[in-house]
Amino acid sequence: MRIKIPEEVRTISSVIKRAGFRSYLVGGAVRDQLLGLSAKDYDLCTDARPEEIMSLFRKVIPTGIKHGTVTILLNKQSYEITTFRIDGIYSDGRRPDKIAFTDDLTEDLKRRDFTINSIAYDVLENKLYDPNGGEADLKAGIIRAIGIPEERFREDGLRSIRACRFASQLNFKIEDETIHGIRNCLYNIKDLSAERIYEEFLKIMKTERPSLSFHLFQKTGILSLILPELSLCAGVTQKGSHDFDVFEHLLRSCDAAPADNSDVRFAALFHDLGKPAVKCLGEDGIVTFYNHENESVRIAEGIMNRYRFPKNKMTRIQQLIQNHMFHYTDEWTDAAVRRFIRKIELSYLEDQYLLRQADIEGMSSDPIPENYYGLRDLKLRVGDILQEGNAFTVRDLAVNGKDIITSTGFPGGPKVGIILDFLLESVLDDPRQNNREKLLEIAERYSATLD
Repeated sequence: MRIKIPEEVRTISSVIKRAGFRSYLVGGAVRDQLLGLSAKDYDLCTDARPEEIMSLFRKVIPTGIKHGTVTILLNKQSYEITTFRIDGIYSDGRRPDKIAFTDDLTEDLKRRDFTINSIAYDVLENKLYDPNGGEADLKAGIIRAIGIPEERFREDGLRSIRACRFASQLNFKIEDETIHGIRNCLYNIKDLSAERIYEEFLKIMKTERPSLSFHLFQKTGILSLILPELSLCAGVTQKGSHDFDVFEHLLRSCDAAPADNSDVRFAALFHDLGKPAVKCLGEDGIVTFYNHENESVRIAEGIMNRYRFPKNKMTRIQQLIQNHMFHYTDEWTDAAVRRFIRKIELSYLEDQYLLRQADIEGMSSDPIPENYYGLRDLKLRVGDILQEGNAFTVRDLAVNGKDIITSTGFPGGPKVGIILDFLLESVLDDPRQNNREKLLEIAERYSATLD
């Protein structure tokens, strides 16, 4: 058996067994390890009632005791354990209104969402219990709802989104009846909380190919409900270097972005959302998307507000989208490179490169030349200039606001900021001017034009 468990899980199971009860490892820890993957969370189920579990262990938190779930704290780790149960009606589309405890493991496993998540493992006996055929579906690479699919999806609208997410996470296919069940239960997706959908988006962005999820969202009708802005990009054709419509380009760009950087992945997914709104066919028959980055930022902001992205994450993603349209050539002067660095900001520079690379890779299925759009050469130029220790913000100048006030006699206010910006532009043109004496001289001359 390929199931590995922490010693704490074995201890918990042993304590429960000595008290005359049974316990089993269930869920993702079993599923992932049967696939040869590492496990993250270790959840258990048991025929013991919550109050009986609470009497067996010193530190237990009643995290969801209404639905039979408590959390055992052992050696600074937490382990959820839920009593076998049969679920009643899900009127809120998330949790059952009522539950009934049972001593039957099979009944408990029947209430779960997909067969691959309904395999139980007896830790002490080293035995699997798989009444729903989950292990066979794991081997076949299939996501299948337990029982009647529509019943599972009526219970909780998030299950439809989770099915598509598992497709990306495990590189599985959703079987036809389950797809049909999703299509027939789209009505309850509108009732899902923004936070639950956002968490699914984050998990999708960590998968190898997020595009699998988004293609399934489109196929089942989910996409027009949760991301209509992305759905509108399907069929919007492009010319030039692009082999795909905007929708496919965005998905391929998202896949090409690094899985450990959700900011860049979201930016890759959103960076061309404005193209349908600004698309224009010229008299020469050439399609243009002028200023689509501005429209894309606006649309992305609406999406991120809707799903309550953290503010700092929103700011970073918007900044990346706003500046994704750069095309380096050898004609750029050092001053142009310095202005590029200033515009992008140093803290965003690496992510901006990653987004541009993902954007390029999403244009075609053919291999992309190493130095396409001059990206490699730009990185080298930027690296050389950064080593020179140049000023890229007003904070890097050899003078500050107080110096300007003393030198010019201005009492502070907006004019001081205008002068500092002018000085920075001067230094970007010629870094040698970044010394106190020279900058104050320039400031005094320039301030005379502001009176």
